[in-house]
Amino acid sequence: MLLLVTGSSCSGQTTAARLCADLPQLAVHDSDEHGVPSDADTAWRQRDLRRWVQEAIRLEQTGTDLLLTGQSPIGELLAVPEADRLPTAVLLMDVEDPTRWRRLEERDPGKWSREEKRAFVGWARWHRAHAVDAAFHPEVLTEGAAAGMRWDRWLPGAGTGPSWMVEVINTTEQDVTTTAAALRDWVSLQRSQNG
Repeated sequence: MLLLVTGSSCSGQTTAARLCADLPQLAVHDSDEHGVPSDADTAWRQRDLRRWVQEAIRLEQTGTDLLLTGQSPIGELLAVPEADRLPTAVLLMDVEDPTRWRRLEERDPGKWSREEKRAFVGWARWHRAHAVDAAFHPEVLTEGAAAGMRWDRWLPGAGTGPSWMVEVINTTEQDVTTTAAALRDWVSLQRSQNG
């Protein structure tokens, strides 16, 4: 099974996921752990997600699930050609915009320009809308997309597709321990429902 924890930067997904690493038969990875090129774009992110889906398929054959943190939303996961070969679940980890802005500065003092911080906040707002509405600006994913993506699995008007279900954890007022406990509960629930 692939358990995708997505969201814009500084939502807390990577930190919370690390605290799930002791769960049995669960591999925990961050999509950026092997590096992100300076020219990374939408197509690169989608190709990278496809590699992680292929890794999840490999892990599943050994009885191990993959908990993956990153910024790819449900629409990208569903469109990965191999995604229909294993159970998947998506959780959006989110934080209120002012808190994200503050966390970006605290984590990387002086690194991000005002425009870059606005981009992180804008990406978070798009994630929120996309999580509840597949018809919300799908061109954000489909324009400049990687070759072979299966947008027909979920684009509005494409017929019936998998259910569009995204759990949301808001970390604004939560400490890391509380967030990790909520994530562990979600992982356990998804595994029990798909095991």
